Amino acid sequence: MDCPYCLNKETKVVDKRNSDGIAKRRRECLKCNKRFNTLESLEHVDLRVLKKDGRREDFNRDKLKRGIEKACEKLPVETEKINRAVANIEDNMIKKGKEVKTEDIGEMVSKELKKLNKVAYIRFASVYKEFVDLNDFKQELRTLK
Repeated sequence: MDCPYCLNKETKVVDKRNSDGIAKRRRECLKCNKRFNTLESLEHVDLRVLKKDGRREDFNRDKLKRGIEKACEKLPVETEKINRAVANIEDNMIKKGKEVKTEDIGEMVSKELKKLNKVAYIRFASVYKEFVDLNDFKQELRTLK
């Protein structure tokens, strides 16, 4: 990384933090000793979602995040944990290939929500698995024990 002050190529990282998929690094130039910040993020891969009816559409990370946030609404789940869950799901989607079925995404969301908060998971499962009555809830609750 070039120093923005003296253009020296030799710098060292003095602090680093990760937030919402972005690595923030505090660097120090080994020549002029000035400090500066850099940001690193992964290049987004073009992912496609294969819908149940056969349609294909571009993956929308914000839509995924909103769905998880909705399931976690008014529950003690930190934003950073939601962001981490979204990043995990996106990483798993990339590993599966450029096109991922909605069913696979739903399973990934279920897995992440089970780790985050059981109530959030049940909320999501009730929509994703199309619960129609109380017995569906009871049956799903038994699987969590």
